[in-house]
Amino acid sequence: MCGIIGYIGKDNSVKHLIEGLRALEYRGYDSAGAAFFDNEGRLCSVKAAGRLANAEAKLTPLPDSTCGIGHTRWATHGAPSDTNSHPHGTESLRLVHNGIVENYAAIKTELSDLGYTFESDTDTEVAAKLLDYYYMKEKLTAHAAIERMTSRLVGSWALGILFADAPDTIWAARQGSPLIIGVGKDEHYIASDITAILRYTKDYYQLDEGEIAKVTRETATVYKDGKEVIKELKTAHWDIEAAERGGYAHFMIKEINEEPAAIRTTLHSRIKDGLPYFSSDGFDTKIFARISRVHIVACGTAMHAGLIAKGVLGSLAKLPCEVEIASEFRYNDPLIGEHDLVLIISQSGETADSLAALRLAKEKGAATLAIVNVIGSSIAREADAVLYTMAGPEIAVASTKAYSVQTALLYLLSVEAALVRGKLDLDAAKMRVTELYERVPEAVAEMIARENEIKAIAEKIAPNEDLFFIGRGADYYLAAEGSLKLKEISYIHSEAYAAGELKHGTISLVTPGVPIIALCTVPRLYEKMVSNIRETKARGAETFMIASADTGVADGTADHILRLPAISAELAFLPAVCALQLIAYHAAAARGCDIDKPRNLAKSVTVE
Repeated sequence: MCGIIGYIGKDNSVKHLIEGLRALEYRGYDSAGAAFFDNEGRLCSVKAAGRLANAEAKLTPLPDSTCGIGHTRWATHGAPSDTNSHPHGTESLRLVHNGIVENYAAIKTELSDLGYTFESDTDTEVAAKLLDYYYMKEKLTAHAAIERMTSRLVGSWALGILFADAPDTIWAARQGSPLIIGVGKDEHYIASDITAILRYTKDYYQLDEGEIAKVTRETATVYKDGKEVIKELKTAHWDIEAAERGGYAHFMIKEINEEPAAIRTTLHSRIKDGLPYFSSDGFDTKIFARISRVHIVACGTAMHAGLIAKGVLGSLAKLPCEVEIASEFRYNDPLIGEHDLVLIISQSGETADSLAALRLAKEKGAATLAIVNVIGSSIAREADAVLYTMAGPEIAVASTKAYSVQTALLYLLSVEAALVRGKLDLDAAKMRVTELYERVPEAVAEMIARENEIKAIAEKIAPNEDLFFIGRGADYYLAAEGSLKLKEISYIHSEAYAAGELKHGTISLVTPGVPIIALCTVPRLYEKMVSNIRETKARGAETFMIASADTGVADGTADHILRLPAISAELAFLPAVCALQLIAYHAAAARGCDIDKPRNLAKSVTVE
């Protein structure tokens, strides 16, 4: 959610803070700010509600500084405002925070009784003044004060801290929210993720749970429970071009165009002799012969990818599968144990609800497998096994290529499960793997090449404020993802329904002119879908059908028909979802929306 950046070195720190915060804008935010030491050693703060440009204007011309921390805030406690923006602190220190302090109210009361006053509505100001108490009143060292303060907090945090009497040091601490230390030549960074510092370095240390770091120009020392920890220096494989727009109007359309290559890259190392191959991932697929059920746990788009996998695991591997929203999973006392596999899907690998679900699954004795995009992320480190998608950085808040690589990988995994369980022979498996690797990227590219045709559809629906997606079987799962994409970036109210449920209440909302997007890629359900489309047309709806190349439906069945490239029904969801992503993108563009940074949304949801 929030973004943190810090710099200490020989260069101008404020320049690095602004550039880092700009790279972190994709995480979602409603205010920004920075704290830094000026050339006279004074600790200064600048912050402003709204876009980063508002804070940047207050920092122009650039102050002369070589040490500072910056922050983009996504409001949880208190409305977006200059006062609630980070950093927070006292004359003695400044602090930026990504996360939530759940017990802030009790601590605030305690500090008020000790004479502290509060300007903001935030939980972060409470943490800052608790740290001030231990540092200034109790006279603890900086390290000891941070340890004491964090020991009192309940919740999650990534912290960047400056002490007024130490202009040559940045302190950092991490619990639940991601934080790394970037390593340059005679300079160091702290950051929420690698995209903030790729312009300057690819080398970094990953802070683990409960660790505290002391960062200077020359050194970065990490502690756990008061003892120094030797960290492995890691190198990011992304480059700065991958995290920039590269001439595209928005990151979202760039990332849609990257889908064919990302699918191939994700699959390439997992195919050997025409069959699934997961040995290089360290995942023993023989587990599919032992388990009785798969639980897929995820949020948002990743959960919709899990729904596609549910259908394929059932049809190919005859393996029962349940898909559960991560935020509900751990509160429903799930019935899982040693005969179950819990599969966690997360683009960032830091999604708070998914991480909590993973930990619960391990407590209950289930085997765990993670599918994530970010190497070394919390979910990747804590799962029994991990399959990394090779999507590269996904910057747009609306997830696109992450869904495509997740579903492609899940399909390949389902073919492997079917082989292990004796439900597919080698020839049938090879046929599916060949089409997945060779035809799917081509079909997605063909869909992208028809962008103007899709744009025309999007511009027809853009003026509307309500819209419905319908589908049956796998198409219902696609409808859910299409609806999510449209509503999150265009702000058109849209809902997805199993088409057979229309008559059970929803059809009362179908009035003249309401757009209906009907997915029709499952051959055995064509006739049923045609009946549902006609039901809506009879009530005046404007109907848009997304159909397989070979549906054979008459041209007048729907008001508008978009036919997919030729591909098997099992894999039609991949070019179909690309079409849905393009519809959402162009509808949002037609409405003048801020496509990469939709209101109220964050890319990586690291708090509940």
